[in-house]
Amino acid sequence: MTFDAERKMQFLFALRSKGVTDARVLGAMEKIDRGAFVRGIFAERAYEDMPLPIACGQTISQPSVVALMTQALNVQPRDKVLEIGTGSGYQAAVLSHLARRVYTVDRHRRLVREAGQLFEQMGLTNVTAFPADGSRGLPEQAPFDRILVTAAAEDPPGPLLAELRVGGIMVLPVGQSDAVQRLIKVTRHEDGFEYEELRPVRFVPLLEGMARD
Repeated sequence: MTFDAERKMQFLFALRSKGVTDARVLGAMEKIDRGAFVRGIFAERAYEDMPLPIACGQTISQPSVVALMTQALNVQPRDKVLEIGTGSGYQAAVLSHLARRVYTVDRHRRLVREAGQLFEQMGLTNVTAFPADGSRGLPEQAPFDRILVTAAAEDPPGPLLAELRVGGIMVLPVGQSDAVQRLIKVTRHEDGFEYEELRPVRFVPLLEGMARD
């Protein structure tokens, strides 16, 4: 299945209808074929605006949510970005067309391995995937200009806030259950953090430690 012209046009129209207006984000979404990140019986639904199951009990987010989170992150061409929750690799691939460097981590080694293979096949040389406990971030590469979290915590994790550069932005879902979550934009200033609620969302929980896979 390929991302043909008609399907691509419908895909981008759906994103615009959900409030995605940033031309750079739309351009990045256009370049990345979501079909490459969806396997098995759900492959035929890759271009629908819906989350889909992937390996390890995880999901690939619906494209409009990927685009809206990316838009809120306001990635600049020289930025170093950390993504928590590699999953299928789709979000990191989109970010690769906007940032100078993307680091992505996941507690599931299988997901990191498979996403890394896709990045290599696509020639995305500015993305590096690591198996790691995402709740702790990636301190050896900190600080980051932008941090994107694709799993929900009760509150923004302290280690991730500490790894955000002054002037940097973090976008993440927060909530105590999968039924009540809000997407939050955090901006770090010299004297503290500014929090802005963006929209309701639904993500898998952010878990500590490494998975057994």
